[in-house]
Amino acid sequence: MDNTTTLKQDIKQLMVENLMLQSKAEEIADDLPLFGPGSLGLDSVDALQLVVALDKNYGLKIPDPEAAKIILQSVNTIVAALEQHLSGRPR
Repeated sequence: MDNTTTLKQDIKQLMVENLMLQSKAEEIADDLPLFGPGSLGLDSVDALQLVVALDKNYGLKIPDPEAAKIILQSVNTIVAALEQHLSGRPR
């Protein structure tokens, strides 16, 4: 299993635990939108909790709402931002 797959599983588990989701981690698709119609159904409070959890667990700082809109679209976009952050590359 590669690092990306492991990271996706970790992020899904973090979301289930921190946001008290009714879904199981394995039920969340990598490309499922997190917000808006046809999504996982997260709201602004969930977004704030997710930002805090990502900072606490990975040191990923999301500086402003515009960056959050880009990063917090799906598990895939969160993992892409984390991989850039963890590899030390600028976003």
